[in-house]
Amino acid sequence: MSRFDHRRYRPGPVVNLPNRQWPNRTVREAPIWASVDLRDGNQALHEPMNVEQKRRLWDLLVRLGFKEIEVGFPAASRPDYDFVRWLIEEDRIPEDVTIQVLVQAREDLIRRTYEALVGVRRAIVHVYNSTSPVQRDWVFGQDREGVKAIARRGAEWVAQGARDRPETRWTFQYSPESYTATEPDYAIEVCEAVLDVWQPTPERPCIINLPATVEVSSPNVFADQVEHFATQISRRDSILLSVHTHNDRGGAVAAAELALPAGADRVEGTLLGNGERTGNADLLTLAMNLYSQGIDPKLDLSRPDEIVAVCTECTGLPVHPRHPWVGELVYMAYSGSHQDAIRKCLARQTPDAPWNVAYLPIDPADLGRNYQAVIRVNSQSGKGGVAFVLEQEFGLSLPRWLQVELAALVQRESETRGGVLDAAQIRAIFERHFIVDQAPHRLLGYRLDRNGHDVIEARIGAPDGERMLHGEGRGAMAAFVDAWTRWSGRNVSVLDYQEHAIGEGTDAEAAAYVRVEVDGQAISGAAIDRDTVAASLRALLSALNRR
Repeated sequence: MSRFDHRRYRPGPVVNLPNRQWPNRTVREAPIWASVDLRDGNQALHEPMNVEQKRRLWDLLVRLGFKEIEVGFPAASRPDYDFVRWLIEEDRIPEDVTIQVLVQAREDLIRRTYEALVGVRRAIVHVYNSTSPVQRDWVFGQDREGVKAIARRGAEWVAQGARDRPETRWTFQYSPESYTATEPDYAIEVCEAVLDVWQPTPERPCIINLPATVEVSSPNVFADQVEHFATQISRRDSILLSVHTHNDRGGAVAAAELALPAGADRVEGTLLGNGERTGNADLLTLAMNLYSQGIDPKLDLSRPDEIVAVCTECTGLPVHPRHPWVGELVYMAYSGSHQDAIRKCLARQTPDAPWNVAYLPIDPADLGRNYQAVIRVNSQSGKGGVAFVLEQEFGLSLPRWLQVELAALVQRESETRGGVLDAAQIRAIFERHFIVDQAPHRLLGYRLDRNGHDVIEARIGAPDGERMLHGEGRGAMAAFVDAWTRWSGRNVSVLDYQEHAIGEGTDAEAAAYVRVEVDGQAISGAAIDRDTVAASLRALLSALNRR
């Protein structure tokens, strides 16, 4: 029999919650964020961070605006102990930031934890013990009462440690580890025993943290579990209800997000989701999800490239290019239809209007991404993407008929080379095919008389020498077409002509685009010149040279 057999598994615990309210609630403000990068994230690394890396990551977390940061497990690790002492002795904890430390419900470890915290102004002591059936039966060998007694004694030792050090403002936190695999009513029973010891008040609340230590069910089930707990626990006004989700099923962010309307006040997680096994809730993703809904995330995430760089260097873990919100490629569009929609929407988007751009849920500029990185051109791209790149990078606003022609040439080049073409390569293709105003004919000079009817004299360089062309018409273009027709004998007519300035001020150049019909064949040409009239004449020559 194959070992890949679904019959070996059972669904996780669920709550009978027929009158659940969380689906009807809307999140309107950010939760309290608690970063556990320096503890949960660190203990998940193949090579834990050294002191310098921890200091660098700490500085980043503070700059981003985290007010509660779990800094380690000082009773279990000498490096964690030393790092906590460095933070305190070097006065590196800002007035508005509270550090948090984790400890098991064991008297010797709790005593050691308080020793590490001597001199701290304010701290959260986070004590935990496992409560799930498999932990009770197979790990501890305890019944329900025995495990509840472990939690109660741990709470008493934590409270005693605080009484011995009244100079510090202490906050107590308790986690029934493996909460999602624990019988819901029993988890509440254990937490009630802890509350009986701590006696929190609205003025001095404690934190009850509900960890999905292993994600065993879907996010909606977790929301039910959170709402059940929030409505059944006593002293609710004296509790900050926290969640700590893991990503075994890929739903850590979704579970944390649904926990907010279910009653959670606080979310623990890590930057970019680093954590044991498949990771923790990614606080960047969750905060940006709120931001995209018009909610202030209370974190400064405007420099994601710096966040990615620091986290990568400190943890040694790469960030996927498609990582939500901050990945290198998440705002890039290769599809032609996507590119065209983005370009058209950006052209209509005004600075004072709500953001409303197809395929871009937020303005990439909010995260320091420029629009040149939004659209990348490969063999899947269309005219919109090609036009966008030229306009954003070089200020060239091509008319639609020229976009269509150029896109086909760019696609062919991309297929030949295999891969993405950058802006310089796209411009080179544009110039090579459409700005061909030097051979076989080139404009050497012109004189234009405007006396109600334009008369032009154009000096043209030709393979057999210079030629002086004479023509007249309504406007320089018409006069030049008349001169060319008289000289060449070909039937030429202008189908479309557009021009625009590139840049501003006296140094601005003019870009001209022309589409002509020569002996029944439509041909496009372009040119760039500081002289507007010269640009239009050279664009016309480019088209004629392509005949």
